[in-house]
Amino acid sequence: MSGGPDRRAAWRVALGDVIYNSDTRAGRTFDLALIAAILLSVLAVMLDSVAGFRARHAPALRALEWGLTLLFTAEYLVRLVSARRATHYARSFFGAVDLLSILPAYLALVVPGAQYLLIVRVLRLLRIFRVLKLVRYLSEASVLTQALRASLAKIVVFLAVVLTLVVIIGTLMYVVEGPPNGFTSIPTSIYWAIVTLTTVGYGDIAPKTGLGKALASLAMILGYGIIAVPTGIVTVGLTQAQAGQRQVEVNGSTGRSCPRCGLAAHQADARFCRRCGEALSEELASGTA
Repeated sequence: MSGGPDRRAAWRVALGDVIYNSDTRAGRTFDLALIAAILLSVLAVMLDSVAGFRARHAPALRALEWGLTLLFTAEYLVRLVSARRATHYARSFFGAVDLLSILPAYLALVVPGAQYLLIVRVLRLLRIFRVLKLVRYLSEASVLTQALRASLAKIVVFLAVVLTLVVIIGTLMYVVEGPPNGFTSIPTSIYWAIVTLTTVGYGDIAPKTGLGKALASLAMILGYGIIAVPTGIVTVGLTQAQAGQRQVEVNGSTGRSCPRCGLAAHQADARFCRRCGEALSEELASGTA
């Protein structure tokens, strides 16, 4: 993000202050009204999936959904117009979520049922952290994200091993039990192995022979051990990420959090967030997307 002069017209700056700055009364009112509209939209999508309610109130639900869709479409366009850098907003997390929250309604015109994907609007409620001054919680989410990234390679290897195991166990169960006992194919048997190994146990397919029950027992015991592995991997990554953050703070950084992405522990002389470029100074650039 550039720290250069703001070349937007005065009306765009004023509009950006309302839309992007929740520190003002107008901005806070706008954000709270937006959150209320998002909640109403999510509720409408849920009620539309209830057959009895939909039969009685279909016209009202359609009118509400389209009214809110048009409102969110106008809001997205206004955000693009009022942002200091429209492309920055469009490529940001919230920009992508805002766009995805309106596309299903238009997609439903050609793909029946796509309107239920509007439930993605619930992601827009993450703005409540900024509105209610809970950005510090987002910094903790940043630590969790770092831990998951650091553990990604180990988790991929673990999942590859588990995938190999379920294929082997499923195939063995298909050979032992066979179609007469419900194991009609290797894919079906692999499905059984996944359900058993994860200790879910739907019970829709169960072994009947002694050898099959022995194999199932082995898979169940193995499942308990497997569940603990990813937990340990992520725990180690989380501990390392927290230690790294504390080390950064000890080396001269501050506890300031970015008002947009929530990243904490910036250097004392930092003016902009090292992740997203948001201004960190007291004179926060108004209308920055």
